[in-house]
Amino acid sequence: MATKKTSMFTLTERLTITAANTTTFATIDLGSYVDVGDRQALQIHSVDFIWQGATPNDLSATASFGASAAATVQLTDLNRGGLVFCNDRALVASGTLQYDNDGFLASAADLYPDNFGKGSDDGRYVVNDQLYICGRSSAASADINITVRVNASIVSLTAKDFMAIAIQSTAADN
Repeated sequence: MATKKTSMFTLTERLTITAANTTTFATIDLGSYVDVGDRQALQIHSVDFIWQGATPNDLSATASFGASAAATVQLTDLNRGGLVFCNDRALVASGTLQYDNDGFLASAADLYPDNFGKGSDDGRYVVNDQLYICGRSSAASADINITVRVNASIVSLTAKDFMAIAIQSTAADN
């Protein structure tokens, strides 16, 4: 299906959520990696989310919460304008962090697979020119920084495979 053009590399971007219950956005530009004419795509192998506090001197995300709260982040290959349901084809990865300050435990699992396989042929192919990061937090006391680390490589696809992925991505846009 795909011929590797590069070894695996890491793309990173930080999203800073500064207000409670407000959706915040950031993007990762893929224009240098995706080329329609050469049928070049980005193969995503895994996505990691790193949760940090407001400043480099206090990197604990739980210190930023101050009270019981939760934060959610999603990575999509189409701009949906907000958080999406897990059955949305544009969803690449998602994560949730919960902080319990009151001693009453609760859990809302986020089981979306952010690791796309063990082999070099496994992965999620992206032919769009941007990845979109969307985050939201219920914490009101301080900023929360979420660093998104995308482990990827550049691949060359056959004409049929590239067209199928592009059609699926366009169909998911509706």
